[in-house]
Amino acid sequence: MQILLALIFGATLGAVLHYLMPGRTTRGALLAPMLGAVVGGLVYLVLTWAGVTADNPWLWVAALGAPIVVVPLTLLALTRARNTHDAEEQLRLRIS
Repeated sequence: MQILLALIFGATLGAVLHYLMPGRTTRGALLAPMLGAVVGGLVYLVLTWAGVTADNPWLWVAALGAPIVVVPLTLLALTRARNTHDAEEQLRLRIS
């Protein structure tokens, strides 16, 4: 049941990062919250399977810290790839 907290916090962090990061017009509004929820939930799941209990604060540090690291890096990479692709397509189609 406590994995829901990791999912909710991950989605919330992803939503906040979506609006704080540049280039949000080049990606969907659900990408960052969904990515944050998946990463937070996955880290929580893996650590609980490894034997870390919910009473251990490192479980929560990892489950909440992973989306803070992974989501911005992924959003930056996706935004850069999208901008590069769009620029190449404009050149190919001779659109100014």
